[in-house]
Amino acid sequence: MYLSDLAPTRLTTIRRRIGRWASRAAGWPLGVAIGVTVMGAATAAAQRPIRHVVMADDGHPLTVWEKRPPAPRRTIVLLHGRTWSALPDFDLQVPGHPVSLMDALVAHGYAVYALDARGYGDTPRDSSGWDTPDRAAADVITVCRWVTAKSGVAGQPVLFGWSYGSVTAQLAAQRAPDAVAALVLFGHFSFPPSIPPDTMTGPPPRAPTTAAAAGEDFITPAATDPAVVDAYVRAALAAQPIKPDWRHTDQFNALDPAAVRVPTLEIMGERDPVSNRVPGGEAAFFGRLATPDREFVMLPGVDHAAFLEAQHARFVEALVDFLARPR
Repeated sequence: MYLSDLAPTRLTTIRRRIGRWASRAAGWPLGVAIGVTVMGAATAAAQRPIRHVVMADDGHPLTVWEKRPPAPRRTIVLLHGRTWSALPDFDLQVPGHPVSLMDALVAHGYAVYALDARGYGDTPRDSSGWDTPDRAAADVITVCRWVTAKSGVAGQPVLFGWSYGSVTAQLAAQRAPDAVAALVLFGHFSFPPSIPPDTMTGPPPRAPTTAAAAGEDFITPAATDPAVVDAYVRAALAAQPIKPDWRHTDQFNALDPAAVRVPTLEIMGERDPVSNRVPGGEAAFFGRLATPDREFVMLPGVDHAAFLEAQHARFVEALVDFLARPR
């Protein structure tokens, strides 16, 4: 999310809210245990995500987390956003609040893989210390091809991207449409017509992450139980104490909806300031997609973290309905 892009009055309101979360988090321990309970159709069985190490085309190790039902019907790869890694985003465990997207997809019969990008979670930075759009998209393509070869499930995976992960997923799908079966974009945002060249020099900043930043995507208080926000902030800080660093973001100038030719679902929260940062941008983007197999879903009353909010079940329903359609 980009707070600097919001109107001043709204920005002040958001800062007050995340300031309250930051104050509460001051005494939290950094450690957080991520235990997983998967609710199947008839039984409930404790399951922790399986960690895989996949080698990128340049030899760098990438961590991929897996959860699967006994007989998967299909595979899906999940990409996290700009600041936080895969498990807090997609496998958050909160007693009494089933908000794990991985668990929900497993319950619907999908083998789920969540990638920690370079510098995130259990994937180390490479020797440069930076991630870039081209590098991130190439890593995603590598992981999608690895899933196709190693999952034991027929067909290519669906590629799902949230926020920054959505534009990375789009770039990967443009460059290797044969590596993915379909594309799902949530919290997608349109860039200005042209991103200026990146002139950043020197070493990466490696700034510490903060509780305020971990809570900033929960913008609509009525949309999320405070217990979920608290759990997310704890898990995010534990998994990502140092903010990853990106450069050469002008490589995202290669994004072109007219180059997206795989079936595409876009999900957007009604109150998401990220997807709305360019007025009319997402409507124009969706209208220019080259694939005729496309669908747009607007979820009312939620914002940039809808699958962790009160609309979790409706989010999953929209996603699974799209994936299960005959093609």
